[in-house]
Amino acid sequence: MRAVGRTLRAADVRAIYLVHGSFVGADAFGLFREVARVSSAAAEPLRRLQKQLLDALAKDAGNYTVEFAKEFEEAIAIDGEKPLPVRLLNWSSENHHIGRADGAIRLIAALLDDHAASEGRVLVWGHSHGGNVLALVTNLLGGDASLRQEFFHACRSYYRWPGLERVDMPEWPRVQGLLENDSIQSRAARLDLVTFGTPVRYGWETNGYGNLLHFIHHRPVPGQDPAVAEFPRDVEAVLTARFGDYIQQFGIAGTNFAPAAWSWRAALADVRLGRLLQPGIPARTLLERLKLGTRTHDEGTNLLVDYGLPTGHVGQHLAGHAVYTRSDWLLFHAEEVTRRFYRNTG
Repeated sequence: MRAVGRTLRAADVRAIYLVHGSFVGADAFGLFREVARVSSAAAEPLRRLQKQLLDALAKDAGNYTVEFAKEFEEAIAIDGEKPLPVRLLNWSSENHHIGRADGAIRLIAALLDDHAASEGRVLVWGHSHGGNVLALVTNLLGGDASLRQEFFHACRSYYRWPGLERVDMPEWPRVQGLLENDSIQSRAARLDLVTFGTPVRYGWETNGYGNLLHFIHHRPVPGQDPAVAEFPRDVEAVLTARFGDYIQQFGIAGTNFAPAAWSWRAALADVRLGRLLQPGIPARTLLERLKLGTRTHDEGTNLLVDYGLPTGHVGQHLAGHAVYTRSDWLLFHAEEVTRRFYRNTG
């Protein structure tokens, strides 16, 4: 890993961010967000407590923890040089459009506030729908002004009180203003993105990133297209992750959860955002689309990796979805990323 650290520094990478996926964040059901609308002081301890409990239960199974980030940072450290920071981006982890949109806004805001990353390259790893948070970031940074205007208009009920000037989430109008002034879009070319087990969903804006790489746990089915996932013929296939990552295969458009009943403003924004991000995808076609077994993204480099059959029960390997964030695979992932992104450095 020391060689990885030297390569990253030679490539002028100033910071690394880890973005977790759905259900392992600080507010998976949006409850604490509604509490924060009344009192942020009351909501923050609850968010921290939920994240700590989830980290204690999940550890590094489909989850980025403080311990994982620390291990990563220490592994790429070079004696006598300033540490290359590895930061966690915690978002709500809600499994719907507006939850991921909020994660994208929070990531952009974090990058704005990160002085270490303001001039050099930034490397971001996103697991599961954390990768789709990154996809939205590329569309916000690299898309045209009309698309951004539609995005914020669709989300208006989420971060503003309808008909009033009150703003509940100040990072939203701040990021919106900077995007409108093109103040941060120039950073997109220095943004290097890696996804792990990210379902094919939103699509990527080419002008919104520098490098893009996808790791996908896939075990080819004998006699079939080696890049296509088989729709499971029995429950046992899923329980044993027989042919790879079933969460990546199943998490496509149409599999969102609805925002909770107490989050009517989020629900309204989610419906509007769905019309913008995924128009013309009727729910009745979900099974047909699932059977297509789509693994690969239209942009970036797709690496179909056979991580082997997992050990333990499905709650431990998450139907093949937990492997990417295991510490055991950190060296392989880091070396592969630097080889493909920065092989010509120095």
